[in-house]
Amino acid sequence: MIRFLLGLSLFSILACTDKSGECPTVFFGGEIVNPTSEYVVLYRNDTYIDSAKLDTGNRFSFKLQGIEEGLYHFDHNPELQYLYLQEGDSILIRLNTMEFDESLVFSGEGSEINNFLIEMFLANEKEEHEVYGLFHLPPEEFRSKMDSLQAAKLEHLNELVAENKLSEKAINLAKASVNFQSYTHREAYPFYHKKKTGKEEFPNLPDSFYAYRKTVNLNDRELAYFRPYFDYIKYHFGNLSYMACMEDCGVMEKPALGRLHYNKHKLSLVDSLVDDNELRNLLFRNIAMDYLLREHSASQECQIFIDKFRKLSSSDEHKQEINDLYDGIQKLQPNKELPDVSIVDVNNEPVSIKEIGKDGKTLFYFWTGSQKKHLKNVIKYVAKYQKKHPEYRFVGINVKTGYTQWQNLLEEHNLDKANQFHAADFEEIQTTMILDDLYKCVITEDNVIVDAFANLKKPQM
Repeated sequence: MIRFLLGLSLFSILACTDKSGECPTVFFGGEIVNPTSEYVVLYRNDTYIDSAKLDTGNRFSFKLQGIEEGLYHFDHNPELQYLYLQEGDSILIRLNTMEFDESLVFSGEGSEINNFLIEMFLANEKEEHEVYGLFHLPPEEFRSKMDSLQAAKLEHLNELVAENKLSEKAINLAKASVNFQSYTHREAYPFYHKKKTGKEEFPNLPDSFYAYRKTVNLNDRELAYFRPYFDYIKYHFGNLSYMACMEDCGVMEKPALGRLHYNKHKLSLVDSLVDDNELRNLLFRNIAMDYLLREHSASQECQIFIDKFRKLSSSDEHKQEINDLYDGIQKLQPNKELPDVSIVDVNNEPVSIKEIGKDGKTLFYFWTGSQKKHLKNVIKYVAKYQKKHPEYRFVGINVKTGYTQWQNLLEEHNLDKANQFHAADFEEIQTTMILDDLYKCVITEDNVIVDAFANLKKPQM
């Protein structure tokens, strides 16, 4: 998301509420093992607050005054995580970038809510696989399973509240981290149930299945940048739009027109139900990016959709971002020349992607050190295709990993160093090569694009 850089001094003046004129200090600091950047950067939503440089011991610290209580996030490129702050907090963290989220521990005043949030973040990630195995169940049985998972987390939260003095705002955020994960699974249920059971029709749901919808505020500005809430809102509007299109519009059986109609319907639904301007713009942006990345073609339908998006969004930054994305997609169409990006080899020497792909058939794939299972799968797929297609050169490009960690992973997995490269600037390669999927790969011949939106699981070679 575009980050609007606002000065800390103005932010502090506006936020300072102490009657004596002295704003209480908030301390946030800690140690980062195996750092991947020289800095830790603090944000409130998309607003830059401050940055701190690591010292020789890989420690950092912030001393802030007059901050607004609420959800922040800290960024240690290329990773980030949530942070809840309020006046009087003195929070220390320790983490190892080799296991960024798993190793993150908070201590000090204000640590309780933050440890709960990271615990829920990890629990929700772990829960994804378990819940996917439940989508075949009948509606009432599935809902019962979701209720049990939700109740166990809320009981844990009740214990936290009983043992600690938490503000009402902090408690509401903690509840949101539990509830919206469960609500999202319920919104996804009819689609996954149909897929898992192989049935042609969606399941008949009891009226009570979506009872929680009556309690949800679709204009919660405080939660707009909180992933559990935003993911729920996305699924909710997707669910409503799809079902409405299926029942009333009769175009879903025509793939290109169906996708266009469905996504225009989502834009209209957000326009009619969401009043908060910032949340509206975030949702419009998300719908536009999702549509273009799924369509990934230059077509009249895409232009029609973009025109509607531009009429509804009031964010010039988002409009420019969507224009840039569409321009990037058009540059990656078949028979276009491969765009150029500078990466580095194992000797830390700069290499052009076009130099790598200039002779013969090449398949570029991407991986990151933080996704261990994905890396193992990638290695397996590449080994299989190398045997079937010896005429191709398979080139791995590492992203979102420190250079030293990347070198260690090459050794650990015995990867061919002649065909492995590292992209230090993730944003550049993400926008140039449109990295929208973990298994994205780009197939070229003599630097001419064959398929820039192939999937490593089933590349059309």
